[in-house]
Amino acid sequence: MDFLRLEISDLILCQPSIIGDRRGYFVETFKENKLNNFLGFKVKFCQDNESKSSFGVLRGLHYQLKPYAQSKLVRVIKGSVLDVAVDLRKSSPTFGKHICVELNEDNKKQLFIPRGFAHGFVTTSNEAIISYKVDNYYNCKSERGINYNDKFLNIDWKLPHDSIILSKKDKNNCHFKDSEFFDFSHNLYA
Repeated sequence: MDFLRLEISDLILCQPSIIGDRRGYFVETFKENKLNNFLGFKVKFCQDNESKSSFGVLRGLHYQLKPYAQSKLVRVIKGSVLDVAVDLRKSSPTFGKHICVELNEDNKKQLFIPRGFAHGFVTTSNEAIISYKVDNYYNCKSERGINYNDKFLNIDWKLPHDSIILSKKDKNNCHFKDSEFFDFSHNLYA
């Protein structure tokens, strides 16, 4: 597995080696020691999640506040998504910036998103199955959301607005300027 730092250097694109032949393929999707060695700190995943979404379904932008903040390792098992991460660490040089990465069943790429980021994705195929590891348990009182269409963030979701399908909860997400952010000067893994 190869790792690549993205424009926001704490976001890591994981590119596994795919071994394939006429029978199918084999791929190692996760090796804790390799990821931790690359990161320079230990991430201990405690929960795996999976979701299935139809074309145009947008989930996000979600995050949890300390002490329930989560790192995520996101991959697509079936289909294709545009995956987005937004830096919410106040004193970070990339605060308020975002990256977009296509994750799909063919490229098998994964996105590591550390604590201190909001995360969302939109399904760009007929349906998609997404799997992701998290390093902290879900806590509904700590959950927050940012409006996917926030003008300050100016995210290009690659789909027309009338194709986007949101949950009732995501329709009520706040604007970026009204969000609760992370204090980057404190260790988010403490």
